[in-house]
Amino acid sequence: MKKAVVLLSGGMDSAAVVAMAQEQGFTVHALSVRYGQRHTSELDAAARVAQALGVAAHKVVDVDLRSIGGSALTDDIDVPDAGGDGIPVTYVPARNTIMLSLALGWAEVLGANDIFCGVNAVDYSGYPDCRPAFVAAFQALANLATKAGVEGAGIRVHAPLQYLSKAQIASEGARLGVDFGLTVSCYRADAQGRACGHCDACRLRADGFAAAGLPDPTHYA
Repeated sequence: MKKAVVLLSGGMDSAAVVAMAQEQGFTVHALSVRYGQRHTSELDAAARVAQALGVAAHKVVDVDLRSIGGSALTDDIDVPDAGGDGIPVTYVPARNTIMLSLALGWAEVLGANDIFCGVNAVDYSGYPDCRPAFVAAFQALANLATKAGVEGAGIRVHAPLQYLSKAQIASEGARLGVDFGLTVSCYRADAQGRACGHCDACRLRADGFAAAGLPDPTHYA
């Protein structure tokens, strides 16, 4: 079967993407990143999702973005209840670029030509590295900067959630049998993965389940 590396954060979006890649016939190699985020309960969630969906492999890579800081998710900055105007403080500088680069490296080692990520440009917090232009630019970079791009079949970067609302993501995941109760999306989740119910991530998630007419499986503190 054809192989794909799928970035798996432990949130609802990336869980849906794993199932979507599998439906397309890919053997999924899931990659999570311990980057110095405030809580590691999302990594516990990633492990649960990987096991539940039966991926071929699940790798966790360590990158210390806390040493750089500059984000409410990696620094001593309060997470706001709402994003506000402009790019919010929960944006982590270069996070998606770094994660996709790690996925690209593993894909080359595996002989995989496909990378999947769960970025979304509809119901999201306004991060610049979630836009379609970023995904297209990274794919161009991947094909310029790798042996697979120069000598092989090339690299494709898939972002199947790019133009979907949170309600559509919830519905698609439900159709594919994803147990969203295993996932953690909250910026302020506690050690047990229980959500605060107030941050941007919690609001978007809850609104998505409500709009889809699905019960919210989130575990709240």
